[in-house]
Amino acid sequence: MSETFNRPVAAIPNGATFERRNPVTGAVASRARAMTVEEARAAADRAAAAFPAWSRASPTGRRTLLNKAADALEANTSELIELMVAETGAAPGWCGFNAMLAAKMLREAAAITTQISGEVIPSDKPGFLAMSIRQPAGVVLGIAPWNAPLILGTRAIAVPLACGNTVVLKASELCPGVHQRLAELIAGVGFPDGVINVVTNAPEDAPDVVQALIAHRAIRRVNFTGSTHVGKIIGRLCGENLKPAILELGGKAPLIVLDDADLDLAVNAAAFGAFMHQGQICMSTERIVVDAKIADEFVAKLAAKANSLPVGDPAKGQVILGSVVGLDTITRVQNLVKEAVSKGAKVVAGGSATGTFMEATVVDHVTDAMRIYHDESFGPSVSVVRVEGEEEAIRVANDTDYGLSAAIITRDIARGLRIARRIESGICHINGPTVQDEAQMPFGGVKDSGYGRFGGRAGIEAFSESRWITIETETPHFPF
Repeated sequence: MSETFNRPVAAIPNGATFERRNPVTGAVASRARAMTVEEARAAADRAAAAFPAWSRASPTGRRTLLNKAADALEANTSELIELMVAETGAAPGWCGFNAMLAAKMLREAAAITTQISGEVIPSDKPGFLAMSIRQPAGVVLGIAPWNAPLILGTRAIAVPLACGNTVVLKASELCPGVHQRLAELIAGVGFPDGVINVVTNAPEDAPDVVQALIAHRAIRRVNFTGSTHVGKIIGRLCGENLKPAILELGGKAPLIVLDDADLDLAVNAAAFGAFMHQGQICMSTERIVVDAKIADEFVAKLAAKANSLPVGDPAKGQVILGSVVGLDTITRVQNLVKEAVSKGAKVVAGGSATGTFMEATVVDHVTDAMRIYHDESFGPSVSVVRVEGEEEAIRVANDTDYGLSAAIITRDIARGLRIARRIESGICHINGPTVQDEAQMPFGGVKDSGYGRFGGRAGIEAFSESRWITIETETPHFPF
């Protein structure tokens, strides 16, 4: 892997680097440029200089390059998996899924290059042709996180490019190598210089770098995926600079298990949603809202399932749960569990941790008096909240500041759809897990989970400008 993708301009020499260490071994996983604020601005300048030509590139030309980029990701999947495991401690299966979906996102973006359309709007004015068209917005700043770095790094790049924008990707400090290599592979298939730019920075410099980029005159769109705390800061900065933003933030996804549910389906959906990637997914199932009539049987089955899931170093064998991203995660989750137990909750599976490895943990009898009921754990634990009937299930599911993903397990599809319409979330699945993603779907949340949508035609609206253009086909009449 090359040390840097965007070479610094000659006038701003800077050789500083920072290290990302493997969360399991402590060994250096990657080194990246610790770019200065001036270098970050220079990256935005390069994107601005490349924008006029790229914005005029033909749809077929853009489509061809995006499909080639997908080919490049697929051809280098093994390398990307190895780097992602080293930087984040994730299990190879999750890393491979990242690479697969990232390639699909590039192909979906390629497909929409010829779907960026407008309309002719009827007018009362004689001889007046009125049109609404969509044009590239300009330079798009994408700020991507570490937990799904290939998926979310690609999401920050692919559709903006398809719409004719140029891109600055601000890499995560926890996986700079993955984001750097991702951008290299995409840009390397023939994108013109300056169309794709990467900014890597030391963790302590992140606030200044992000603020400078958002304030940069050329940046016209900002998309951020990460915590709600940081998202509020990004949103405020975008508001101050009048830059439209798409924010995909935290989650506290509920899985509702109704009294008529197929319990085996419910258990499998709950375990997958809660423990895939150690629960470090924005859509992870954090609360299971289960009808009291079936709660005992459900919890017994879920506990058995959780206890059967192997946890350990993904570099040493097949595991379901690998390492979390750092020891802070273990501390946070265990503190939430401990506080819940002190108030009457019961740990029915897992709870123990060794280093950055933690068992799949199920906490039963959780109530709204406990922090774990409200706070995003973003780790390998799930809470069970017992309720009496459908109405209380809906109330509890909505009793959160977040609103990204949700799911409902029921044998009655009409009932499930009726409840889904009342759930306050951007995404809701009936008889499936809370963790699901496809490149063409409108992805995003409500409430403290953010606003705006990625994916498919929603991405076109997010990353292009709507303009009203008219043609007078007859000599117009003026009142004076």
